[in-house]
Amino acid sequence: MKDRKKPEGTKARVQASKKRVQHIGTAITLTIFIAIVAISSFLIYSYLNPSPNQTINPDQTNNQPSQLKAAIVDHLSLTAPNQTFKETATNTLKQAGYTVDYYLGEKATIEFYRNLPTHDYGMIILRVHSGLYLGAQPPLGIFTSEPYSKTRYIYEQLTDKVVSVYYSWEGPRYFGITPAFVKSSMNGRFENTVIVMMGCNGLTYTEMAEAFIEKGAKVYISWNKPVSASHTDQATSHLLQHFLIEKQTLKEAVRETFKEVGQDPEYESLLVYYPLEAGDQTIEGTTGTPATKP
Repeated sequence: MKDRKKPEGTKARVQASKKRVQHIGTAITLTIFIAIVAISSFLIYSYLNPSPNQTINPDQTNNQPSQLKAAIVDHLSLTAPNQTFKETATNTLKQAGYTVDYYLGEKATIEFYRNLPTHDYGMIILRVHSGLYLGAQPPLGIFTSEPYSKTRYIYEQLTDKVVSVYYSWEGPRYFGITPAFVKSSMNGRFENTVIVMMGCNGLTYTEMAEAFIEKGAKVYISWNKPVSASHTDQATSHLLQHFLIEKQTLKEAVRETFKEVGQDPEYESLLVYYPLEAGDQTIEGTTGTPATKP
């Protein structure tokens, strides 16, 4: 007779089961570890050896500058359109390395100005109506295309951030923005932006210039008295050529512009800038930001 195999007891079966579980757990852990090592190795290799077809956003590198951007806000297109100025200014900016966003007058709303700093423009040309808000502080308003209403922007009206402006006493009213709006209601900040404010009285007083500088702009260029649309168009075209293309300092560019076009023949206004120390600045083509000329 064959000897019968003695059956394993309950304790033995439990120990065997535990060993099998331990072996399975070890195998799973080892498999996961190998998978992690393999994936990590693949990712490291891909990072160090990018595919030839892979593109890298230049804005995400430290070695390449961001693309230069400029804006032309043409509020005067509603009342004094000038296609020649639009084309001349746009071509000059593009020649200097900028991509250009052009905004017709209808786009110049309160919300447009509120978000203007968020677009990262290196230069902003404001071809706009503006005027003194006589007898009140702040004294200057830049026109928007939005009809005025007592029931809109109530808090900003109460705090003199937006005001009622008009072309003539009998004409319709529009919303205008003030230095207080630039300081407190605009979102974000400018990054060494050059502001060319082509409207009337932009630098009769310095409050608007100070507001833009406080908001991060590098320099603010405008007129010390009223100015006609034709004269500001001509002067700004010359200024951009000298400053952006010929790389003259701001002081030199303004001086050359005055020699070529003079003061406004009707209002005797002069093109000036703020702050005065910005006169020694020049545009560097590689960055689009002003830098002191050696």
